[in-house]
Amino acid sequence: MKLEDLINKIKDELCLRNFSPKTIKSYLSCLESYFRYIKNVGKDADIDAIKKYLLGMRDRNKSPQTINAHLNAIKYFYREIAKSPQKIDLKFAKTSKKLPIVLSGLDIKKIINSIDNKKHRLLISLSYGAGLRVSEAINLKIKDLNLAELTIHIKEAKGKKDRITVLPEKLKNDLSEATIGRDQNDYIFGSERGGKITERTAQKIFENALGKAGIQKDATFHSLRHSFATHLLENGVDIRYVQELLGHQNIRTTQIYTHVTNPALKNIKSPLDN
Repeated sequence: MKLEDLINKIKDELCLRNFSPKTIKSYLSCLESYFRYIKNVGKDADIDAIKKYLLGMRDRNKSPQTINAHLNAIKYFYREIAKSPQKIDLKFAKTSKKLPIVLSGLDIKKIINSIDNKKHRLLISLSYGAGLRVSEAINLKIKDLNLAELTIHIKEAKGKKDRITVLPEKLKNDLSEATIGRDQNDYIFGSERGGKITERTAQKIFENALGKAGIQKDATFHSLRHSFATHLLENGVDIRYVQELLGHQNIRTTQIYTHVTNPALKNIKSPLDN
């Protein structure tokens, strides 16, 4: 089978299984790279060839996350597409466990206040106030808001899962004003060219605001979500509620924020201060 035909076959299978467009793109990119490396694609995996392929990626300084993505895609192909009974007993690369970049309440205030454009200010305020991923923010529709109950219905988020999160009461009037008279199926943060703004546009809005606010932190749009979770924990909200608001399947994912906001550690004085 030609490489192009094989890639299309895998794409069809991933689409049938309702994988997200981002996951499909990632799997196809990884597998096309792997197939070009091994040249002849058979039903059974050549474990030594897979090892050499992954080691080659490491030698080219690819991140553990990237190497793991390729291994995941390769395992999926042989298990689900080639239907090989052979087990690929290879361990994933160790990923670095970096603490998330969290902005303080004052940082958030400075960022929001630095934005002159009303729609852009609302985008950043809501993303922080509801703990949204950038993809969730740009995909929000007017019908997803419940201004009376102060909730937002996030639809088909990561892992194709719906969830309910909080809507900040402070933004109720702004959202009402921004959506009045518009169709319920309209995107809240629509593009002037029609449809929704892109992820890159949203990220650029944040980057510009961060620079204008003069904050010297290596923060990204996703730092708004990190900050939402951390500030909830600091305010005494139970971690299981935070897990639900963020849409984390496993509480261990949420527990990373306890390392950022551990009050016991923050109250310890350095011996230099004595």
